[in-house]
Amino acid sequence: MQGDEAVGRALALVRDLRARCAWDGAQTRATLRPYLVEEVLELDQTLRRDDPVELRDELGDLLLHFAFQVVLGEERREFDAESVTRGLEEKMWRRHPHLFGGGEKPVSWEMGKREEGRGKGQTLAGLPPTLPALLMAYRLQERAAGVGFDWPDSRGPLDKVKEEVAEVERATGNGQRQALEDEIGDLLFSVVNLARKLSIDPRAALERANDKFAQRFGSVEDLARVRGLELGRASLAELDELWEEIKDGQGGARTDEDGQGEVYP
Repeated sequence: MQGDEAVGRALALVRDLRARCAWDGAQTRATLRPYLVEEVLELDQTLRRDDPVELRDELGDLLLHFAFQVVLGEERREFDAESVTRGLEEKMWRRHPHLFGGGEKPVSWEMGKREEGRGKGQTLAGLPPTLPALLMAYRLQERAAGVGFDWPDSRGPLDKVKEEVAEVERATGNGQRQALEDEIGDLLFSVVNLARKLSIDPRAALERANDKFAQRFGSVEDLARVRGLELGRASLAELDELWEEIKDGQGGARTDEDGQGEVYP
């Protein structure tokens, strides 16, 4: 296939760079780690924006890092592209026995992974400790659900959120910061679980909420400037009134680059 040849060209490119460029030749697994993390995060944000041209370029950057790591393995005689691909194939064959004549379909993906690691026997083991906390909560819940530890529908998680809110309210009056932190953590964890049961990516939902808040607050600042209000000195009631005005789209104004007023749509 054409794609197979393309991956081979990426490997050949890195081999050539390693041979003829001092910087590329000096790179190690350790020196490449921060760049790899950066590229993965850039790819993640590109996936969020869903721009195909940008996505193509970011996948190219990630392919470069894949090729680098394979070539480094070749140089150290530890593995090569063939053994990496063979390892991937064998893993997928084990996890899809119903497709490759190896047995019945696993109850879930997580169950298949657990059966594969029978000696380890730890459903929640193996997640990178550097995962962002929100994503870690989601993946822990996914793994537990994959082996049957899950609510049948969203009613259970919704009731749990309400229960945790009540516990936070009780904890706010006891003066114990550690207890309050624990209850806030439980509340956040339960909200992530509710999102999962509703098939909502909690990270994407929070990103949208962050964007919405930042945009609205920026509009509040613009409108406050037009109204002659100074943030930091204006009262909460005054700012809240501006917030509701922006939120409801009930007119208002902001200054453009010429300093002229502009009516909100």
